Amino acid sequence: TCTNGTDYEVALNAGLGAGATTAVRKMTSGADLLNYALYSDAGRSDVWGENADNVDGTGTGAQQTLNVYGRVPVNQTAPEGAYADTVTVTVSY
Repeated sequence: TCTNGTDYEVALNAGLGAGATTAVRKMTSGADLLNYALYSDAGRSDVWGENADNVDGTGTGAQQTLNVYGRVPVNQTAPEGAYADTVTVTVSY
């Protein structure tokens, strides 16, 4: 919730996977890695990251929801398993 009329910016970092970037994040299962990406639009064309890839908005005084859309590319050679990552969200206003 931001004060009505207050501009804000929301950034997502690259996550904790070794070698991850905001364009190609990496989930881990032990030493195994699985690439994925996070987007700010349902069509999955706008990568959500840091700097130029932030999502901007203006506060309304009420709670606002921002959706994050993910995609795991097909044809990866990662073995079956439970993969996880931690992505930090930073809100600046």
